[in-house]
Amino acid sequence: MSARELGGTTAATVRLSLRVTALCWVLVLLDGLDLFVYGATLPGVLADKGFGLTPVSGGTIGSLTTFGMMLGALGAGILTDRVGRRKIIITGVVVFSVAAAACAAAPTVGFFGAARFIAGIGLGGLLPSAIAMVMEYAPAWRRNLAVTTVMTAHQAGGALAGALGMTLVQSMGWRSVYWIGALLLVVVLPAVVFLLPESMTFLLAKGKTERARAIADRFAVPLGTFAPEPSEDRRGGLRGLFTPSVRTTTVLFWIASFAGLLLVYGVNTWLPTMMRGSGYDLGSAISFLLVINLGGIAGMLVAGRLADRFGARPVAVVWFALTACGVGLLAVHLPLVVTYVVVFLTGAWLFSAQTLIYAAVGAYYPAGSRATALGWVSGVGRTGAVFGPWLGGILVAGGLSSFGFVVFAIAGLLGAVMVALVRRNGVFTTTSAAPVS
Repeated sequence: MSARELGGTTAATVRLSLRVTALCWVLVLLDGLDLFVYGATLPGVLADKGFGLTPVSGGTIGSLTTFGMMLGALGAGILTDRVGRRKIIITGVVVFSVAAAACAAAPTVGFFGAARFIAGIGLGGLLPSAIAMVMEYAPAWRRNLAVTTVMTAHQAGGALAGALGMTLVQSMGWRSVYWIGALLLVVVLPAVVFLLPESMTFLLAKGKTERARAIADRFAVPLGTFAPEPSEDRRGGLRGLFTPSVRTTTVLFWIASFAGLLLVYGVNTWLPTMMRGSGYDLGSAISFLLVINLGGIAGMLVAGRLADRFGARPVAVVWFALTACGVGLLAVHLPLVVTYVVVFLTGAWLFSAQTLIYAAVGAYYPAGSRATALGWVSGVGRTGAVFGPWLGGILVAGGLSSFGFVVFAIAGLLGAVMVALVRRNGVFTTTSAAPVS
């Protein structure tokens, strides 16, 4: 092994990994912005009496968005190992950006809801595909950190949505925030089309060796680094998730993802409104969305390093349990400074707990099923994402905001138990798989 290699990874391979991670980071930032902008603008949309949105219909639209995300993630999980990750990623960006423009111009609540549903399809398709791409190109010794790093972009997008909501909703109206999200497409998409390579593992699996070799030569990386993993069981696709060695793990990850995404989307959709219902003014209520996502960024970086050292699965168990404690504390009216600290710490645990599920999945499935596993863990989990905003809307409409925090805390405990039940050792532990969790 040369001095420029570490764990079988050349310096050129690391540079390519950084390129892919950086591009996917930007795309996931847009994904997070377009997703969390709904929660940031929701108080302003509800205050727009001429538009006619109610808390119940607001919760329904939040659920429509996440239902679209579920369909997008499931579709991506099936298609990404057939048509390639790059096409799914680019298509997702186009879909949710065009839908953002439709939201900005929406004449009615029904049109707005339909646009958010279509946006959800694009959002849901992009995220698991981007994670799978980052996992493929990341060296094995830094894979968990690469995944959590790219997921900081999701929380950066949420923080940006909160900042835009605080600065623009009252002065320029809630529609202005959606226009900004749509305009970012014009800047970012050409760079992604030009700079993002296709998955070499996908190309090799499809027998497109020359295309894969051209990419490898372009970036001066060894093609053998991306060869499909040897495995006794080569069944890919959805069937590969239910082989005897992984079927119980599949169900446990699905339930944990349900709980995690119920938390992520329920809290992000309704946190400003629920905090306002607890006596905070509009500006402070929206600021909690900014703070919780800033906490999410810090938590991702810490969780990634801990996961590379101790494994993603055990760290996820602890993070889910801490999330339950943090969310539960929000049901108590604390001094403002203490509340900000609790919100920040809750964000640090909440978002990375779900991300650690994605990071752990790579250790339990072969290369032929890994992208499908990620897509379906994300997609099935979206049922929680559908349920969370709807449930939050019902609780807010009933004047039960404090009880809503208790319900979300219970979801955190469910996630901790499910991940804890996943058996300790992963099945696929070659250097091209994620670290065992």
